[in-house]
Amino acid sequence: MDDRRRLSFGSVAELYDRSRPSYPEALADDVVEFAGAGPGDRALEVGAGTGKATVLFAERGLNVAALEPSADMAAVARRNLTAYGNVTIEETEFERWRPDGGEFRIVFSGQAWHWVAPEVRYVRAREALVTGGALAVFWNIPDWDACELREEMRTAYRRSGEGDGTGDPLNPGAQPGHDDWPGDIAAASGFDGAEVRLFRWSSTYTTQEYVDLLGTQSANLVMTGAQRERLEADIASVIDTAGGAFEMPYLTQLCLARAS
Repeated sequence: MDDRRRLSFGSVAELYDRSRPSYPEALADDVVEFAGAGPGDRALEVGAGTGKATVLFAERGLNVAALEPSADMAAVARRNLTAYGNVTIEETEFERWRPDGGEFRIVFSGQAWHWVAPEVRYVRAREALVTGGALAVFWNIPDWDACELREEMRTAYRRSGEGDGTGDPLNPGAQPGHDDWPGDIAAASGFDGAEVRLFRWSSTYTTQEYVDLLGTQSANLVMTGAQRERLEADIASVIDTAGGAFEMPYLTQLCLARAS
């Protein structure tokens, strides 16, 4: 686990909140339905960030206990969630958090499950869930194969010396998400019913908006200042040449399992 990358987001908490997209409304509906949950049921969030996924579940009447290890990210989440009396935020890592046992109908994690230590994440989740409750983890993943600027972006990453590395989003090995969810669940104790669902959508970015988004990605946050500036300038040039804006297609991958 790369702690430099895992803990880098707090340094850009406000930018993260402005630039990162939320998740499809239908995703939250699917999770609630899969869990057989309703208003008043308890949900545990792993890695709340600035509260983008938290809001979706709070709006559906769930009592959300949100865990976030970064004090800076948690501060922004508290501001964003002021109107929701059914949300509490605790500054801690999931690995160190201890449930009282079998209290939650849902454990969910948006864009953060891959940052939790593999040897404990399913153990902790099962300890937190009631039997029949749902584990739901999800990621927004750029659909580069459908992106109109894919090849130009690839050229910019290579020109900047970042092509094919962990900082290159066109490198499949650098993408978030889960390659073998059914296999993971089969190997984990206390879960069954693995499912993977996909949601397609898109977002239009101006040059500055996309450069801002780059500034929230962990691989870019741990670059040297010169590396980051060179990459951002090259990417900005690509978008400017295309007219100053482009449409980014996304896939949101939702991975579900049930506590047995």
